[in-house]
Amino acid sequence: MKPANKTVAERRNYSVINVQSAKEVAFVWLKRAQLENAIDFGLPEIDDRYHVWRVPILHKTSQEHVGEIVIDARTSLILQDKSTDANTLEARLLGRNDSLAKKKKKRNGQYTLSSLRNTIASGDSEEILQDLPAQSIDLVFTSPPYFNARPEYNDYLDYEEYLLKIRKIIREVHRILAEGRFFVMNVSPVLIRRSHRNQSSKRIAVPFDMHRLFIEEGYEFVDDIIWVKPEGAGWATGRGRRFAADRNPLQYKPVPVTEYILVYRKESDKLIDWNIRAHPEPEIVKQSRIDDEYEKTNVWKIKPAHDKRHPAIFPLELAEKVIAYYSFKGDVVLDPFAGIGTTGKAAVKSGRRFVLIEKEPSYIEIILNEVKSWLGKSASTQILIGGNGWAINL
Repeated sequence: MKPANKTVAERRNYSVINVQSAKEVAFVWLKRAQLENAIDFGLPEIDDRYHVWRVPILHKTSQEHVGEIVIDARTSLILQDKSTDANTLEARLLGRNDSLAKKKKKRNGQYTLSSLRNTIASGDSEEILQDLPAQSIDLVFTSPPYFNARPEYNDYLDYEEYLLKIRKIIREVHRILAEGRFFVMNVSPVLIRRSHRNQSSKRIAVPFDMHRLFIEEGYEFVDDIIWVKPEGAGWATGRGRRFAADRNPLQYKPVPVTEYILVYRKESDKLIDWNIRAHPEPEIVKQSRIDDEYEKTNVWKIKPAHDKRHPAIFPLELAEKVIAYYSFKGDVVLDPFAGIGTTGKAAVKSGRRFVLIEKEPSYIEIILNEVKSWLGKSASTQILIGGNGWAINL
């Protein structure tokens, strides 16, 4: 006899596995608030994109929807910042105007600082990100692998498979990124070289497809920063040589010396100023202020970096600028495609913590060797997570 199909909750090994258990968790919370006799439950729904259960709360008499309780499916904890607070529920159940309470909450609310330690994770980002706590990351800065632009990156059957992989990463990061914080991506078009003389090379506008993914996955577009490299940096691509020799119209192809730094913010009803005012440690905000020598336009002139151990690293200077402009000291910075750890090194230099995820064992080995020089004596307090979920102190 064929076994029954497992539910989503069972496949993901959630603590809250069905509708009844979701109601029981919500009921305990309502009982503590002494509201259990005034409500009914709507139909709880699982949202495995964010690993939560959403339990609708109804007025017992009118059956009007008055709020919802959001439960972390993995831990069974109530997510207070996502759930309707008890005072608002009580006001709605009694027919009071709760607009004043909501305004006060929005004005005075704070967010909780992440407790994550510096972490190096070996494995696939898509899997490892699922194990990080919700809203535990303050900034993401990464440069995803090129799509088949070089032999060492030929990991995808086609471009759509590549975009699907990046979409999954962007989607999972949305869950773990803190309220209103930033995801910054370094990306550029890629050139697919022709395989024979009768075929044209093809340039794929990757940044514009990335933009679509971010918007569809719940992020707001903030800025496009242009990273300009010194003249001559792009001649290695071979692009433009034919025109330089013949000068015929229609053959013109400029040599690429730029890349995009795309800046997105996790969608929020709160302004960026809220993230500054609500920070629980105002002194940290003050210490994080930028000095007078900052990039005043969206055109950044930075020399590219080269390292024989990795075919495509971004400069440490680029990472330092992004981290300084889009995070506070003490924040946690994530790079889901860590390479040899440039983002981690920049985070430490900038007084931040890091979470680095990389699936290539040789790169993990490089990070483990170099993290000791970044952190000194405190390197022994860092965490290494293996691809099968094990974790040890370094």
